[in-house]
Amino acid sequence: MPRPPQLSPGEITDRLASLPGWTLTDGALRREFVFADFPEAFAFMTRVALVAEKMDHHPEWTNVWSRVSVRLTTHDAGGVTALDLELAGVMHRLMRNGD
Repeated sequence: MPRPPQLSPGEITDRLASLPGWTLTDGALRREFVFADFPEAFAFMTRVALVAEKMDHHPEWTNVWSRVSVRLTTHDAGGVTALDLELAGVMHRLMRNGD
């Protein structure tokens, strides 16, 4: 299945308006999530991983205790695509709802 095309910086900025905390930095979407503790951070990553696998679109992320730092880009498109924004939206909802 072909990947969606890279979006322009203007398109990305417009769509980020509905995703608080996300920024476009160095050609990628970035955000740091902060949780109460390690189990909460790890549970969030687990929930995201299940969705990411179904999407066949996997985040670049790191976890240090209660923090999860995320970088999203679609490598085969050479930048940010609708897939990245969709996964950012999933993360936003999971963080807000806790489910």
